[in-house]
Amino acid sequence: MPALNARIDDQLASGRRSLRTLPTTSLLGPTGARLWADYLDPKPGFSGAIDFIHKLNIPLLFTVESDQGTVFEPCKLNWHPSYLAFEYESASLSLREHKFVTWNDCSVAVQTWENRGPDAIVIRLKTDPRILQNKDQGSLSGVYSADRYSFAIRTVLKLSDNRLHEGLELAPGQQVRLVIAAAMGIEEQDDAAALERRAAAFLEQPAEDILPANQAEYQSWFDQAPQFTCDEPLITKTWHYRWFLMRHNLADPRVGQLQYPLFYEGRSHKMSKTPFAPHGWEFSKLIPLTAPMHLLEARWYPDRSYGDGIWKNMMASQDDDGLYRCLLVNETLHSYANFMGWGAYQYYLIHRDKEMARQLLPSLKRQIDGESRLMGNAEDRLIIEYKHNRTGKEYQPSYWYFNDFPKNCKDPELVTPLKRVDRSIYHYLNCIGVMNLCLALDDPEAERFGEQAEQIKSDVLSGMWDEESQFFYDLHYKDNRKAYVKNIVGFYPYWAGMTDQRHKNGLDYLFDERYFGTRNPFPSVAKDCPVFSAEGGWQGHFFKGRNGCVWNGPTWPYTNSVILDALAEESKRREHVYDKEFGHAFREYSMLHYAQRDLDKPYLVEHYDSMTGEPISDDVDYNHSYYIDLVIRHIAGLNVQEDGIVLDPVHVGLTYFELNNVNINNDAIRVTYNKSASQAGTMEQGYRLYVNNELVLHSEHLQMMKYTFPRSSTKE
Repeated sequence: MPALNARIDDQLASGRRSLRTLPTTSLLGPTGARLWADYLDPKPGFSGAIDFIHKLNIPLLFTVESDQGTVFEPCKLNWHPSYLAFEYESASLSLREHKFVTWNDCSVAVQTWENRGPDAIVIRLKTDPRILQNKDQGSLSGVYSADRYSFAIRTVLKLSDNRLHEGLELAPGQQVRLVIAAAMGIEEQDDAAALERRAAAFLEQPAEDILPANQAEYQSWFDQAPQFTCDEPLITKTWHYRWFLMRHNLADPRVGQLQYPLFYEGRSHKMSKTPFAPHGWEFSKLIPLTAPMHLLEARWYPDRSYGDGIWKNMMASQDDDGLYRCLLVNETLHSYANFMGWGAYQYYLIHRDKEMARQLLPSLKRQIDGESRLMGNAEDRLIIEYKHNRTGKEYQPSYWYFNDFPKNCKDPELVTPLKRVDRSIYHYLNCIGVMNLCLALDDPEAERFGEQAEQIKSDVLSGMWDEESQFFYDLHYKDNRKAYVKNIVGFYPYWAGMTDQRHKNGLDYLFDERYFGTRNPFPSVAKDCPVFSAEGGWQGHFFKGRNGCVWNGPTWPYTNSVILDALAEESKRREHVYDKEFGHAFREYSMLHYAQRDLDKPYLVEHYDSMTGEPISDDVDYNHSYYIDLVIRHIAGLNVQEDGIVLDPVHVGLTYFELNNVNINNDAIRVTYNKSASQAGTMEQGYRLYVNNELVLHSEHLQMMKYTFPRSSTKE
């Protein structure tokens, strides 16, 4: 049985990880609160596309060049979550380097150079004068004004050997070990002396201790996270990778409009690569669409600053109409559909913090009321989407159903606003979440939001459900005609738990090869759609490029997480009828996390060809879905309710598993399952729940059981 607290570097170590579209580059795992590398060039130091808070494309922080040449290829690269190992050898030169970024925004390189040739070699530091302009007593420093984002970056660089400035000569056979550290901060917040001390700290310790110390610090974040292991390496490893995704995409800008920690969707290279002048769309900002998904995952991490940061930033993004908007440090962008009200309630169930709920509840009410006013209509409670990209599923074909799927889908005159299934389900879940928060706080508006939820449910079931085809469809925004396109969002009512026996056959479309049962499930629209395209594009035209976001057939981890959640809940409600299908689809979802389905190559991207499984985006280590929450609630079966814990697992064929280090309102929770006494070492047989190391539930088999909290479990 693998150790629960196995080191993340050992779990996920890989060889060279590069962008598919830029194979000469390499990826870097560790990220700082503000500093990270989109990619690095095959050179010593930090050369490539380097970013600070948002996309900047800084081409160079520092490198070391040799008079033997500036090309260090072929080279060997070994990727680890906490550092990158770089090796280069030629007849005359050997270079070994470990490099990483620290949480306090230092880029550090520990290098060993050896002259293996017959002649002297000179190596020399190279920097970018736009970043580092001043030299003072061996330090380099500078200030760069990122005008696009209205902040200035102060950088201080320190060297263990100042001869690198003018040129360090290596005699034949000579070896030298170098430490280079560059600390970066905000000019108004971090003075040069503070940054110099931060960088100098790496020069004050033995060079051989620097990497182990960094690994230990990086690992300490993962040691606090819940631990899960089972008899299937695929699920265990993906659990570790998903926690890496959370840490990799964690940011804490503390400037401008982003004053609190948050998780990015990704650290994407989609923008242009022009040095210091990126343009286009980026994911390194607050995006309301996925913030609730991040909240579902972050609620299981014991440090609440991350989960609290999500909702605090969301509140800061809210406009006068009550809509949550995308947020950069100095700019507010458009809104997105989201289920923040529901996510906030799920977060509350874990931490039971009434003060948090009191702060957030007025904002959540404003969102519901604002969307009802701006996107509602007079005849029902369904939500109209006027802009097809605002639910995060742009170019879903139902918007063009009433114009017979025109060739030119970009013509705004040919797009029909719709009463959307996903938007209406989010609205319903938000009402349910707010209702429950109101009940927890004795807020008299609980009844208002509960009644609204019931009305939305009634309208979805009566208006969007088609009895003949057994599916939920989007509706024309004026006359309620159904857009007979089987979008992936047609399964969202099952996710919301609003379906009944009448709708029991609808989920069967997921497994039918004529519809959603593709080789790489689940496509964003069924195969019977006239403009279905497994690889994206629109009728053969890739108007957004080969990697563009077009929701007419590719598979997206984003909706896979929602559909798997729906499938698991529906299976539990119906005597585990879909457990086998859930197990298969969950493993397929897990396989998306690895390039070429190779567990030695963790590489989750935004979307995939639904027939071949080919990654058709290059937004690596993308955090646009949820997985940890699915493992906890459906694989381990740990579900938290107002009055207690319900163990209710989906039976996926595991012979043992252990979930540990979970904290629910300061209670230590552990769940174990061991099918046979001969399995999993010393783990006791059966299905067990421990609270503060006390066994409170036990069964010989996986089954539903409930533990009722013995006292009030809510913080005042």
